Amino acid sequence: MIAGDGNGARKWRTLTSRKVYQCNVFSVFERESEGPDGRRGHFSVLEAKDWAVVVPYVKTAAGLSFLMVRQYRHGADEVSLEFPGGVIEPGEEPEAAAARELAEETGWVSNRILRAGKVFPNPAIQDNYFHIFVALDPEPAVDRNLDENEIIDAHLVPADEIRQGMGEGELTHALMVTALHLADKLVASLGE
Repeated sequence: MIAGDGNGARKWRTLTSRKVYQCNVFSVFERESEGPDGRRGHFSVLEAKDWAVVVPYVKTAAGLSFLMVRQYRHGADEVSLEFPGGVIEPGEEPEAAAARELAEETGWVSNRILRAGKVFPNPAIQDNYFHIFVALDPEPAVDRNLDENEIIDAHLVPADEIRQGMGEGELTHALMVTALHLADKLVASLGE
């Protein structure tokens, strides 16, 4: 247990909330909130849909590989090498979204998609979850079905290359680091 002063953080109460911006990916709200000690503050919160990502483990003649997607990311103005993933549609279960994104972005499918965990991408300002799944033994099976503005290349990359390179070059997406960690932890527990 982590030591504290006995006056640990407690939940604040939202007094007012006003939408100040909305786009196709998120909405921004200005909130006035009151802390448990009575202090008040103004905070900006991004409300966004949950996301799902899937880490595909592919056994090849050369050893274990990950099925990855390479795409341009507008925020970073960089090309990024990532695991397949995207937004969970309204009414869609996270596992179904992960399977759908795998098929849409790569054309591969798996009968073994397992939940590895979920995290908040940035709980200081965002309200959504990032759901992580593992796809074991996926195979090419369907035509890719990319969104209108997606330009994505799918690649099999040796797993050791990804693990060693994570945090450098095209592998600097923080959520992909998290996904790999939780996926490897799950797969190790299965003895795969």
